[in-house]
Amino acid sequence: MEEPGSHGASPASPLAKWKNDFSRLFRYYLDRSAPHIVNRWLGTLVAAAIYILRVYYVRGFYVISYGLGIYMLNLLIGFMSPKVDPELEMLDGASLPSRESDEFRPFVRRLPEFKFWYATTKAFCVAFLMTFLSIFDVPVFWPILFFYWAFLFFLTMKRQITHMFRYRYIPFTFGKKRYTGKRPAGNTRDSHRD
Repeated sequence: MEEPGSHGASPASPLAKWKNDFSRLFRYYLDRSAPHIVNRWLGTLVAAAIYILRVYYVRGFYVISYGLGIYMLNLLIGFMSPKVDPELEMLDGASLPSRESDEFRPFVRRLPEFKFWYATTKAFCVAFLMTFLSIFDVPVFWPILFFYWAFLFFLTMKRQITHMFRYRYIPFTFGKKRYTGKRPAGNTRDSHRD
């Protein structure tokens, strides 16, 4: 006979229960870290430094570093790009506001900052773990990979910056804008000096 509320489901295995509990706890702490932007990025810099030191001391795993660099470039482009591409929007007849009288629409990223941070941190951690598997240590001449990545970075950033200038958007904001209103003429300090 079935117990009420079981709906015919078999009891969960201890491994599935542990996985569910771990996933819930991980999500809890991940959500709690969301407002702490500086601390999150400092942790990512520590993970990146550990990975760089590992690659430097082992003197290998350059293909992993190249793949990590390409992945990071892809994430950066997503972070700097608007959610709705202005080129496609203009084909539909709509356009971005270009005059003061036009409606203001804030910049919405294709890849939000939190997801950018999470993907970056996860990428460094996975790349670090991959350095312990000798199958990924492919012998290559690393300067060629580095210069090829630098060339791709230059071309991609040039295209992105050109896109930013053409459609007049800035993907970075530094805090909330503060507006100071006009002071009433009779409320100045000089008028009270009798």
